Amino acid sequence: MRPGAAALGETLARTVVLLLLAFAIFGPLANLVLWGFAERWYFPHKLPQEFGLTYWARVFAPRGSALASLWTSVGVACLTVLVTLAVAVPAGYALARLKLPVRTLILLVFLLPQAVPNLPVYVNIARVFYEINLNGTILGVVLVHASHGLVLAVWIASAAFASVDISLEEAARNMGASPWRCWTSVTLPLALPGLIASAIFVFLESLDEFTGTYFVGVPDVTTMPLLMFNASMGGNYQIASITALLLLVPSILFMLLVERFLKADVLAAIGR
Repeated sequence: MRPGAAALGETLARTVVLLLLAFAIFGPLANLVLWGFAERWYFPHKLPQEFGLTYWARVFAPRGSALASLWTSVGVACLTVLVTLAVAVPAGYALARLKLPVRTLILLVFLLPQAVPNLPVYVNIARVFYEINLNGTILGVVLVHASHGLVLAVWIASAAFASVDISLEEAARNMGASPWRCWTSVTLPLALPGLIASAIFVFLESLDEFTGTYFVGVPDVTTMPLLMFNASMGGNYQIASITALLLLVPSILFMLLVERFLKADVLAAIGR
C-alpha cells in the first residue's frame, strides 16, 4: 500500500472513531433537547411535529413543583457539602500528615460504600431511619448523601494536604507563627483548591443522587432527580427532559471549575 493511501486510511479511521464518540456523547443530549422543546412527537415520525415552550412554562410555573424541587436539591447538596467537609478536612489532614499505622485501612473503610451495591445499603439505612424518625426528613437525606460524598471528599482532601510542601510550614514556624497561624496562613490556603474541587464533586454527586433520596426521602422530600423519575414513569417525557437539562447545567459549570482548581500535583497524590 502506498504511503498516501495508508495515511488516508488512518485519517478516515480516526474520523470514524471521533464521529462515533461524538454520537455516543452528544446523541442522548440532542434527544433531550428535542424532547424538551417538542409539543407533539408521535411514532413513526423521526422528528417532532411541533416545537414550542409550553412545557418549559409549565416547569417554571408558580404552581409547578420543579422550582421547589430544584431548591430542595440545591439545599440538600449544600448541607451535604458542609457535613462532608466537616469530616473530610480533619480526616484528610490527619491521613496526609500523621504517621498512622492503619492509614491504608482507614482509606479503604471510606471506600466501603462504593464496594457494595447501593440498593441493599439504602434499604437497610431506610429501615434504621424509620426507627429513629429520620425517614422523610432533610437530615436523613443529607446523611445518606454524605455517606457517599465522604469517599470523594476524604481522598481528595488527603491528596490536597499531601501536596502542600512541609518545608513551607516549617519556615512559617521558624518565623514565629503559631500552629494555628501556620494552618490558616500556609496550609489551608495552599490546600484550598483541592478542597474546593472536593466540595464541587460532593455537590454534584448529591445533586444527581436518586436511589438514596428515593428510599429515605420519599414522599416528604422531593428533589429534581425524583421529579424526573416521576415524570418519566408517567410518560411525560418533555418534563423529564427539561428536568434533566436543568440538572446538566450546574454539572457542566462545576466540572469546568474542578478542572481549574484540581491541579496535577493534587491528582498525583490521591491515594498515595
